[in-house]
Amino acid sequence: MPVISAPYAFNEGQLFVDLESICGHSLYLKCEGFNFAGSIKLKAANEMVETAEREGVLKPDSILVESSSGNLGVALSMIAASKGYRFLCVTDSRCNLSTRLLMEALGSEVHVVADQDSNGGFLGVRIDYVRKLCAADDRYVWLSQYTNAGNWRAHYRTTGPEIAGNFPDLDVLFVGAGTTGTLMGCARYFRQWHRPVRIVAVDAVGSVAFGGEPGRRMIPGLGMSMRPPLLDESLVDEVIRVEETDTIRTCHHLARRGFLFGGSTGTVVSGATSWLARQDNRDLTAVAIAPDLGERYLDTIYQTNWLQDLYGAHILDPEQVGVEPEQVAGASREVKPASRAPDRRRRT
Repeated sequence: MPVISAPYAFNEGQLFVDLESICGHSLYLKCEGFNFAGSIKLKAANEMVETAEREGVLKPDSILVESSSGNLGVALSMIAASKGYRFLCVTDSRCNLSTRLLMEALGSEVHVVADQDSNGGFLGVRIDYVRKLCAADDRYVWLSQYTNAGNWRAHYRTTGPEIAGNFPDLDVLFVGAGTTGTLMGCARYFRQWHRPVRIVAVDAVGSVAFGGEPGRRMIPGLGMSMRPPLLDESLVDEVIRVEETDTIRTCHHLARRGFLFGGSTGTVVSGATSWLARQDNRDLTAVAIAPDLGERYLDTIYQTNWLQDLYGAHILDPEQVGVEPEQVAGASREVKPASRAPDRRRRT
C-alpha cells in the first residue's frame, strides 16, 4: 500500500492499455496521467525543481515562473504548493479553462498572453514575457522547460526504463513531440539498449518543430511554433504529423470504448495507428506514450459547439468517429523516412 506525504511522490508508471481491439493493430499505450498532476509533465517538473534546489538556484523567497500550455503548469503548481513556493504560469488563450482554474485552485497565478508570434503561435510572446519578468526581479526563477536538460533526463531515468522493463522485445516507440523532453529522454535510453528500437516522433500539423510550415493549432500540448532547443533529430527515425481533425476523431473513437484521453494522447494514437496500417510486418511490438487524460478537454475536444465552430458541422459525424483507425488517421503524414531497421522479434 503506497503511503505518501507529498503529492509529487506518487506516479503510476506501470499501466499499459492494449489497444488492439480498438485500433485494429497491436499497440500498447503507456498511460502517464495517473498522478496528482494528471499528466506526464510531473516527471519533468520534479526533475527540474529538484535540480534547481540542489544547485541553490531556488531559495525560500524565489518565485517560480514558467511558460506552459497547461500540463507542466499544473505539475509545477502542485509542486510549488507542496514545497511552499510561489508560482506564476505564463500561458495563452489555447489553454483549457479547466486547466487555468486548476492552477489557480492550487494557489498559482496565471497570466494569459493574447498576441501571436511571427509563426502564428504564442510561444515567442510567452517567453518574451517571462524574460522581462526575470530581468526586472531577480526573485523570479525560470526553469525553462524548452532548454532544461532535466526535461529529457527525467524520461531517460524513468519512462524509458519503465517501457523496457515491460517490453523487452520492443520494436517501435511512438512519442509525441512538444518540447521534445519525453522524446529525447526515451530516444537516448533506447539508443543504448540491447536491441534497435525505431523511434517515431508524432507532431501536429502546423508545428514547426521539425521544419514544417506554421499553421493554426488550437489543441494545446504537442507541437511548437519554434524549433525545440532540446531536439536532436539524429535520435529520431521518423516523424509523423497529425491533423487536428484526426486528433479529435481519435479521441472520440477511444471515448466510445470508455477511454477518455486528452488531445496529446489522441494525436499520438492517431499517428501510431496510421503508421502501423502502412507496415507489411504485423508482428511488431509497438508502444505509444499517452501523456494525458481527457477531463481537462471536456470544454474543448469533447464539447460539440467548440468543435463545430472551429472545425465544421461534420467533425463528429458517426461515419467519421466510428471508422477503422487507419481511416480515422487518414490525413496523418509521414515526413521523415526511417534510418534504422529494428530487429522485429515478437514479445512473448
